[in-house]
Amino acid sequence: MLRRSRWRVPAGIGVLTGAVALGVPLLAASGPASAASTGQLAVSAAAAGPVSRTPASGTPYLALTKTQQSIKKLVKCGNTMYAVGRVWNVQQNGRTYQRHNVFSFSATAPYTMTGWSPNVDGQVNSIAFTNGQGCGTAYLGGSFHHVDGKNATNIAAVSTSSGAVNSKFERYANNTVDTIAAYKDHLLVGGTFTRTNGYSRYFFESLSPSTGKVDSFVNLHLTGQVTGMARQIYNQQLSHSGSLDLVEGNFTSVAGQARQQIFMLNLSGSTAKVTGWTSADFSKHCIGREALYVRSAAWGLNDSTVYVADTGDHPINRSSGQFPLWGMCDAVAQFPATQTSVNRNWIEYSGCDSYYSVAADTSAVYAGGHPRWADNPNGCNHAGAGAVADKGMQGLNPANGNVLTTGGAPTYNSSRDNADDMVITTAGLWVASTNRYNSNMCDGVSNHSGICFLPYS
Repeated sequence: MLRRSRWRVPAGIGVLTGAVALGVPLLAASGPASAASTGQLAVSAAAAGPVSRTPASGTPYLALTKTQQSIKKLVKCGNTMYAVGRVWNVQQNGRTYQRHNVFSFSATAPYTMTGWSPNVDGQVNSIAFTNGQGCGTAYLGGSFHHVDGKNATNIAAVSTSSGAVNSKFERYANNTVDTIAAYKDHLLVGGTFTRTNGYSRYFFESLSPSTGKVDSFVNLHLTGQVTGMARQIYNQQLSHSGSLDLVEGNFTSVAGQARQQIFMLNLSGSTAKVTGWTSADFSKHCIGREALYVRSAAWGLNDSTVYVADTGDHPINRSSGQFPLWGMCDAVAQFPATQTSVNRNWIEYSGCDSYYSVAADTSAVYAGGHPRWADNPNGCNHAGAGAVADKGMQGLNPANGNVLTTGGAPTYNSSRDNADDMVITTAGLWVASTNRYNSNMCDGVSNHSGICFLPYS
């Protein structure tokens, strides 16, 4: 189910990730030439995992406020981590920092907060950097109207040194921007909008990083919707090579081709093209209130596999007590990345508890959400035959999806929580979450609400 629970990284966490193994989700990843400078693309093969069970001390964290704060995205650019979401009170080493939905800090110990503090008057869902701009300009997308007092409706370009709005970049989208990624000299932007900076573009578009004007690199016709919810592009993840893009959202057709909830773009040509990659699994509906269940995906480190983590509860036509479960509801699955119609290699069920993010290194697949069990196709909100108690975040075997164990117990096991974003860098795994239910623990260690970093040993 799409319930949100307290986030606490499993005690003994060893490997992981989401927004996605690479993807930062959305994570503003850019083309191959910019991978090193932005730190958003391929993870070094040397980063084999597992990550440490002990969170790094001293990272910033969200104050335990009455109203929920959340980190929606974490992105590394150069030697700085950038965090966006619904944020106003950040703490570090006994000091409180007032921020307005965005902030940044050093990516290495002691993870010092920077003075970067642009005033964004609404939630920020995504942040991106381009190769051409390096780390000097941050592109923000979300649900807001002003940045530092300047008109900026749902999208803006902001200096990472001064926090000033780039007045040369047009900044208007008529509805929410959910995701921004950068590929070469294009910003790939998705959301629920239908018009941006004077141009009619529906839900997904390409913008010039210098002007914000719509260009012709992406011009896809998205039709249909899985539910009565708004049609939208919700998330995306660039491949390690930078030439492919997984895109998730609410639709049933893209560029005249049947695609439901997820498709793969080839970015290597003069225009982005929908590839042949698809699966019948994405057309099997979950219950109505969670019919839009494909929320995140990740690339395997050699781009030969794709991992998908889903909400959805249970199949729409399932009778009570009917087992084993089927379909992609509340499940993690691995698919070949072959650009044709494919079947899944394996699937792992939580038993009707949601997953929100997924990532992978060479040792494990990391799935975050609020599961109570793994290997649980024979239960729904209870432990079925063969289920393994494995709360909060899970580490799965990339070869078969089975739970990774240490001494017979799951390698990762924590109080139930939701991770909206997980980002693997060459140094380790960054987890973005919330302070819901006054949660501030990571693997039993306090002062990690919203941000937890688990380094490679």
